[in-house]
Amino acid sequence: LVDVLSRRGSYLGTGFINDHSKIRIRLISRNANDTFDEAFWERRLRYAWEYRKAVMGPDVSCCRIVFGEADSFPGLTVDRFNNILVTQTLSLGMEKIKPMLFRLLYRILTEDGQKIDGIYERNDVGIRKLEGMEENKGFFPLAGVAVPESTKTEITENGIRYTVDFENGQKTGFFLDQKYNRHAAARLCRGKRVLDCFTDTGSFALNAASAGAEHVHAVDISSSAIAAAAENARLNHLDGLIDFETANVFDLLPKLAESSKPQYDVVILDPPAFTKSRKTVRNAERGYKEINYRAMKILPRGGYLVTCSCSHFMTDSLFCSVLRSAAADAQVSLRQVEARQQAPDHPILWNVPETEYLKFYIFQVV
Repeated sequence: LVDVLSRRGSYLGTGFINDHSKIRIRLISRNANDTFDEAFWERRLRYAWEYRKAVMGPDVSCCRIVFGEADSFPGLTVDRFNNILVTQTLSLGMEKIKPMLFRLLYRILTEDGQKIDGIYERNDVGIRKLEGMEENKGFFPLAGVAVPESTKTEITENGIRYTVDFENGQKTGFFLDQKYNRHAAARLCRGKRVLDCFTDTGSFALNAASAGAEHVHAVDISSSAIAAAAENARLNHLDGLIDFETANVFDLLPKLAESSKPQYDVVILDPPAFTKSRKTVRNAERGYKEINYRAMKILPRGGYLVTCSCSHFMTDSLFCSVLRSAAADAQVSLRQVEARQQAPDHPILWNVPETEYLKFYIFQVV
């Protein structure tokens, strides 16, 4: 830990220093009176947990408990999938104190009546090497707690059941940030024909089918994701309403546009981040414009477009500019139904712009 001072010698804060990282110091406090002992970190964890209980209510069994800098744990993510906590540690400072943090978090949750069977680490990401750390994954040992036999668990979100493969699934195993956006999109799908692009494990498709869609076509380039999505559909007895296809959305959308008769009333675009740095933003713009333009072309007048971007570097103003350009080229007008962001368990700190990353829009094509 080091103190950070201004050029005039004024105290700015205290943080973890790492000479191997491009982010040399990660601040954890701006209070000169703080003592960084176990009690300090326990207060931080309790504050994060109490916040989730307040904003998530009954959904607290399936939510993000720690969201890095937004909870003053720079570089640490903790997601809860029912009885399992899945962590990702991307900063050296958090790596050094994680044995204490994980032990404290387990105690805080279990003392509050929550059933936690294990903590699984998903540190299999290349960014750890930039911090001078090795990649790894596996269960974190908890004293007196048996290691779970399976690396899969089941969650319920919006009344829909999912099998979460937290060992091999993307990120920590399941994308929790779109929880309420899925529900918002589903409200429009009753009686509609829906195309869900970049479906991953099928969450938007399942919400649409559960809400009464006439039919759902779910597409992803990953065959393993499609297999997981199909299994989730069977789990919810919705497999008769959803067709799954392994395909590249960039190839599929132009083919669908060749049809003279509209095949879908709702198109959902939930792509992965097309850019993870400022250097590739222009390429990302072209990608976002292409899929949104194609989606607008295959929708009939009165149809609905659900579209989003999960890249921090694709700012809201830039994303909206891309959508306006796509609409102009497609010769359609967009009537905004809703504009949303990530769920409140992924809080946005206005003084930390990196915490604001998810843009979510619902439009009617008119």
